Amino acid sequence: MELIIGLTGGIASGKSTASQYLINKGIPVVDADKIARLVVEKGMPAYESIVAAFGEEVLDRDLSLNRSRLGDIIFQDASKRELLNSIVHPAVRTEMKRQAEEHFLAGNMSVVMDIPLLFESRLTHMVDRTILIYVPQDIQLQRLLARDSLKEEQAKARISSQMPLEEKINLSDAVVKNDGSKEDLYQQLDRVLTEWNIL
Repeated sequence: MELIIGLTGGIASGKSTASQYLINKGIPVVDADKIARLVVEKGMPAYESIVAAFGEEVLDRDLSLNRSRLGDIIFQDASKRELLNSIVHPAVRTEMKRQAEEHFLAGNMSVVMDIPLLFESRLTHMVDRTILIYVPQDIQLQRLLARDSLKEEQAKARISSQMPLEEKINLSDAVVKNDGSKEDLYQQLDRVLTEWNIL
């Protein structure tokens, strides 16, 4: 039976590490963030809509999207974030479904959809089961500061723009705690995949 697993977490929770581990295990991963970048490239319909909605100040000299300028706008203003999401999300969903279907046609029985905002964007209808990569908020903040060299208030704004990870626990089929070593993370993932007859 074909199974689509929704992999989610929060910013700097270690979801990318988990995702890479699943790829190494031979499980195809459809990455919402990568697709979100793809659908807003110059010449794509979503790109045209973003420029129309936000103006040319969100563009670089080469007319590509300046993601950090756009990020600063949407992380400070919920209504602008909703506007951007209403442009990007439908295009992303269509491409994610297409890629998952391709993997199933190639003979894979399981596909992981790596969706950071799985619950916030109400996308659970696209997946059969969900795995949450959970990390306590103080560790999340430390990791984000170390990874993206942001000021503390910028990092806190990015974290608070997402649903708190605590709230996602009850919404998830499996919770993998990522406050230890990578090996610990991998073992927990193996346990879930074994339970679900994927390994």
